Amino acid sequence: MAPAVLIEDLKKSYGTLEALKGVSLTIEPGEIFGLLGPNGAGKTTTIRCLCTLSAPDSGRVEVGGVSVLDHPRQARQRLGYIAQEVALDKVLTGRELLRLQADLYHIPPKVARDRIEQMLNLLDLSDRANEKSGTYSGGMKKRLDLALGLLHQPDVLVLDEPTVGLDIEARTAVWSFLRQLRAAGTTILITSHYLEEVDALADRVAIIDRGQVIASGTPSALRDKVGGDRITLRIREFTSDPEARSAQELLADLPCVQEVIINSAQGNSLNLVVERQSDALLTVQQALKEAGLPMFGISQSRPSLDDVYLAATGKTLMDAEMAAAGTRDAKKERKQAMKGA
Repeated sequence: MAPAVLIEDLKKSYGTLEALKGVSLTIEPGEIFGLLGPNGAGKTTTIRCLCTLSAPDSGRVEVGGVSVLDHPRQARQRLGYIAQEVALDKVLTGRELLRLQADLYHIPPKVARDRIEQMLNLLDLSDRANEKSGTYSGGMKKRLDLALGLLHQPDVLVLDEPTVGLDIEARTAVWSFLRQLRAAGTTILITSHYLEEVDALADRVAIIDRGQVIASGTPSALRDKVGGDRITLRIREFTSDPEARSAQELLADLPCVQEVIINSAQGNSLNLVVERQSDALLTVQQALKEAGLPMFGISQSRPSLDDVYLAATGKTLMDAEMAAAGTRDAKKERKQAMKGA
């Protein structure tokens, strides 16, 4: 059986900017696959090439064995694409938008009527189906967007940042629906920079940074590669550099501690990498007590996807987001300065 999605050595540049530098992914039928990375990493460019919205410079892209480059129309029949920004005609009702979508995909009228009712019921939109979509809440608009993308029953559903801007209740509803789709056999590709979203939903993950895949596998396997559990603790404020170093050295000397990192954002917060399956938490607490360093909080956890990203790139995903935002702001300021010159 052909993979649901096959991407090999995908490259794409915009002028001098290399957006994709040889991205390769294989997504199996019936799985949720997460593409994780900061804004500007290349996630959206990858899915735009997959969905025939942008032509790559080189590479191979297939959906269910159909070449996206050679047979774009056939590929689009197998794909459902839901963009990050909800784009609905606010004047049309939810039902009218679904009818329009059915016409665009040449779905026979009787079949379309049945599918529209099915989608409205499935996504809990029946009560508001005859009201203008402009009156819908953010969560309802996202559910309607999902209905539009699923109406032609695609083999692969592609979602770009599916829950951006939604509240917790709406996000939970979307997550639940995506799990139902997977159980029914739909293959789902999600791009996101929400770590918890990808961790909660994805069967497998690829982490992309600066146009390249830097890690891939199941979330559990990626975390295991990082090794060690994490302990985060807060002790009394460091009043001088020598004091900070003494706390760091104290903990680094413990046999169960593999690494000690001072949180740059909070000087009194330490992150420890410790041996798994040890009494590290009790050992750390006892060492701090004997040294007279009061603790304000301590917790232990398994490595996260952010730890995976940190190990692969040397920075956290939040750091990467902030750096990308700073770059965008600097470019904006330069453009404004040039206009004013």
